[in-house]
Amino acid sequence: MLNAETYLTPQKGIGGQIRTINEDFYVEEIPETQPKGEGPNTWLWIEKEGRNTLDVVLDIAREMKMNRKQMGFAGMKDKAAVTRQWICVSNKTPEELQGLEDKLHHVKILDIVPHQKKLRIGQLVGNKFRLQVRDVEDPDSAAQRAEEILEQLKERGVPNYYGFQRFGKNRPNTHLVGKALIKEGVKAAVDRYIGHPYDTEPQHIQEARKFYDEGELEESLDSMPSGMRYEKMMIRTLLKEKKKKGELDEKSYIRALKSLPKPLSRMFVHAYQSYLFNRAVSERIKLGIDQYVEGDILIDNEEHLIHEFDPETINQEIKDFQAHPSAPLFGSKVPLAGGKLGIMEQEILDEEHLKLEDFVVPLMPKLGSHGIRRAIRFKIWDVSAEVTEEGVLLGFSIPKGSYATSVLREVMKKDVY
Repeated sequence: MLNAETYLTPQKGIGGQIRTINEDFYVEEIPETQPKGEGPNTWLWIEKEGRNTLDVVLDIAREMKMNRKQMGFAGMKDKAAVTRQWICVSNKTPEELQGLEDKLHHVKILDIVPHQKKLRIGQLVGNKFRLQVRDVEDPDSAAQRAEEILEQLKERGVPNYYGFQRFGKNRPNTHLVGKALIKEGVKAAVDRYIGHPYDTEPQHIQEARKFYDEGELEESLDSMPSGMRYEKMMIRTLLKEKKKKGELDEKSYIRALKSLPKPLSRMFVHAYQSYLFNRAVSERIKLGIDQYVEGDILIDNEEHLIHEFDPETINQEIKDFQAHPSAPLFGSKVPLAGGKLGIMEQEILDEEHLKLEDFVVPLMPKLGSHGIRRAIRFKIWDVSAEVTEEGVLLGFSIPKGSYATSVLREVMKKDVY
């Protein structure tokens, strides 16, 4: 996991491989509420494979000839997986959505239910996982070891690292777009997103990005495959700007960023915050993941700061998952810890040549961030590990906003995506 350096559990990992096929990685949303069967909005319980949530939402909006803003979902789900979740279509009846499944790629609509309310980001309890780990040595011993690790994580909590999904695997670039936006400006962020090819990308994609870096916008656009839909959105905006103005200026690049779906454009600074957060968690858990350290800023399960607590009972509250040590998602208004913990957090900023006010992003303030304190661990429940013909099948549930790969990293003792 990018910028994550510390393991919590001492056992040797089981190794192995995940995501050999999409079916190895099954995720099911645990909803905060269920649709009631009446109302002006329609909720779709979908199963998708090899697609990310935003792409499916955009496809539905296109097929229904409606604005993407009329769509809602509680959380983004993995692409390289089989996943189930609710998607909401506002002001459409179930009858109007009949036949939609036939027009969607690798998507099944398992249920269609009307509901009074719309579905918004964050309206879920968590996610349930069933993950097949293949190619493990001695599956019986590995399953036993995995169960021991999962039980320890259940007791103490899982390091709350952000997974590679936050940054990209073959192109871990999202946080670098955010870093460019904060430190260099909007043009640098657009350039970083569209250009700067990675050796891990297919050759034809590398060539499309090189065209952009060389200023050949039309050639870049023409050579991009359909999968680069967001890069193409921005280039089309830049070409319109160039045709209208004769040259590109700062406002041109601002318009290019604004052409992206808001959940994507807001991800850039968040990804950079996540990169720095992983480093802070790596340092903090060396001092104990489930105990108070002087200077800690503690938060509750709603991420509210705990301003007053009893030093004699706080460790028990932490062990009961009622209070949590935190690390900063750095932003313009986030408080830093005290004592040696505060020094450690400031050193992370200093190494990146950052100040908290840099996260304002004055040219595009909606993409900036005030920052928050985030728990250094998360709770895990319904844990299991069993031997299968393919290796070891892991089962567990975790809260929203947490990453299954943080669990897998502890069980396998390797970085996973």
